[in-house]
Amino acid sequence: MRVVVADDERLVRTALRVILDAEPDLEVVGEAATGAQAVSVVRELRPDVVLMDVRMPEIDGIRATEQILATLSEPPRIVVVTTFENDSYVYDALRAGASGFLLKRAAAEDLVQAVRLVARSDSLLFPAALRGLAAEHAARRPAAPPPWVARLTDRESEVLRLLAAGLTNAEIAGRLLVGPATAKSHVAAVLAKTGARDRTQAVIKAYESGFITPG
Repeated sequence: MRVVVADDERLVRTALRVILDAEPDLEVVGEAATGAQAVSVVRELRPDVVLMDVRMPEIDGIRATEQILATLSEPPRIVVVTTFENDSYVYDALRAGASGFLLKRAAAEDLVQAVRLVARSDSLLFPAALRGLAAEHAARRPAAPPPWVARLTDRESEVLRLLAAGLTNAEIAGRLLVGPATAKSHVAAVLAKTGARDRTQAVIKAYESGFITPG
């Protein structure tokens, strides 16, 4: 898996490169020190995953994420790297299309697992933390549910709740007593109906629409 590391601190970029390059299936193919550089490097190198610092010069990680996702037909998975998990910038980056977030103080094994997980896109990164962020910002929800809520079947509604709980496709299949292919099909239908790019976006939409309420 090809990775680009974007952070304005050279020491952070170096540390991330050393950790990831030590893995046989991961390779850091590029670095960026600003948000604008991140957009340029990603467009040129087309990595599978981007580790994106949320606060950077020129343009921040939120705008960089938006630009990458808007301009590439097959964009990479983006993981926001941050110092504070409750930072409002993190939630805005997730709403912009990032697939998850990772704390800078995370252990090396958590970093490696995170990159592999988002590349597979089979589960949520740190679902409890994501639910906490979504619940904290649930005040953004509209007065009335969006149209996609009514279009979900009962089974798809159940699948969306299981996605929000952080279950993988295999776990959803086991919970619903269906085959893996059927579970994958249900997940795809949920993403299509909610207009979500991935599981993270679907969970955010579920909270912001009021489909799932905190607590």
